[in-house]
Amino acid sequence: MCKVIAIANQKGGVGKTTTTSNLGIGLAKMGKRVLLIDADAQGSLTASLGFREPDNLDITFATILANVINDEEMEDGYGILKHEEGIDLLPGNIELSGVEVSLVSVISRELVMRSYIEQVREKYDYILIDCMPSLGMITINAFACADSILIPVQAAYLPVKGLEQLIKTIGKVKRKINPKLEIEGILLTMVDNRTNFARDITALLTEAYGNRVKIFEHSIPASVRAAESSAEGVSIYRHDPKGKVAGAYMSLTEEVLTRA
Repeated sequence: MCKVIAIANQKGGVGKTTTTSNLGIGLAKMGKRVLLIDADAQGSLTASLGFREPDNLDITFATILANVINDEEMEDGYGILKHEEGIDLLPGNIELSGVEVSLVSVISRELVMRSYIEQVREKYDYILIDCMPSLGMITINAFACADSILIPVQAAYLPVKGLEQLIKTIGKVKRKINPKLEIEGILLTMVDNRTNFARDITALLTEAYGNRVKIFEHSIPASVRAAESSAEGVSIYRHDPKGKVAGAYMSLTEEVLTRA
């Protein structure tokens, strides 16, 4: 059984891409077959995995979605790139913005991504989708085909307050399009454990959402190492294997596996 997890937050800069790549590679290290999908027009996931010029790639996720819309046949593995750390990647780039606009006039526009996922699902144990920092049509497509949504939230007051809109949107998609959709959990990122502030934010989250949404036991500490690993095109496990961020992401991976 393949599990599809969308990693989403309409606010940027909360660690969505870093979480997608390190959770995906963590799952691969545990022997799972993993596909990462870069569903963000900025192509950050693609670049952070070492494919430096996403906008120059011939075949990307935008190509796949356009082919689905136009009912064009695609061969097995079409557009998928192999990464040296054991995961498959469907890259994204700026062309996704154009596809998002064109989706407005497509029949069953919320289900275009789902029809692709159904074609590749049996080849993988996990498919992780790195969503845009918005609640536009591509993100709604991701919610419509996902089994669950993992929400990274920066340990700060305003990002936590902004969760309400995202949770409402998830609820609406669950009611109208995808009844099996669940929230995988809220993941606190960029946590500075030396401060009381981080503990206050955790308490605020638990008070506001703890009875409705799982909050992951393990948070991701603030560290320049995570940014460095993205710049080098490798995971935190390879860049700083003994560091606290690698340990935190491996603990997160184990938590996700227990919920499979």
